[in-house]
Amino acid sequence: MRVLLRGFFALLVGAAAVLVAPAAPVPAQSVAAPTTRDGHRGFDFLLGSWHTHYRLLKVRLQNNHQWYACDGTSVVRPFWGGYGDLEDGDLRCPGSHIVGMTLRMYSARTHQWSLWWGTKTRGLVPPPQVGHFDAAGVGEFYAPDTHAGKPIIVRYKWRLLPGDHPYFEQAYSPDNGRTWETNWTCVYTRM
Repeated sequence: MRVLLRGFFALLVGAAAVLVAPAAPVPAQSVAAPTTRDGHRGFDFLLGSWHTHYRLLKVRLQNNHQWYACDGTSVVRPFWGGYGDLEDGDLRCPGSHIVGMTLRMYSARTHQWSLWWGTKTRGLVPPPQVGHFDAAGVGEFYAPDTHAGKPIIVRYKWRLLPGDHPYFEQAYSPDNGRTWETNWTCVYTRM
């Protein structure tokens, strides 16, 4: 019993040390720069009903240049007086149909958006992408993740293209933000 208690105590002390240890520095290219700009209206250009056209890279992080296309629909509704929105949509790809959603919430305290993505089959997929829009209306949002068992950083980038077409792209970085590979794009066309 004494050995069991000693082992439990060692585990508890180890867990406490991990919780209070300072976090490792995060490279500047892997997080959105701090801002004090009020950006709670950043996603207003995305509100409404849309036809969506996706391009997805067939193989990621292997210097592949083959893309395939998917089409879908999307409806984006605001909540909390514009401090959040919910996007409900689908993708029809060769051989699959994905029903997904994105929950976006703005923090007035940090001036950052948190973007949670999920599908009907997987639920919400943590962690959220976190970031904000700059003065030019370009939003960059980052989160740590893994791909093929290796750590990566995922970047979402949002902007409005000419002709009132919201544009989204996802990119992976296997080297802490030094290089990026775009692997998913989407152009929205208003219904």
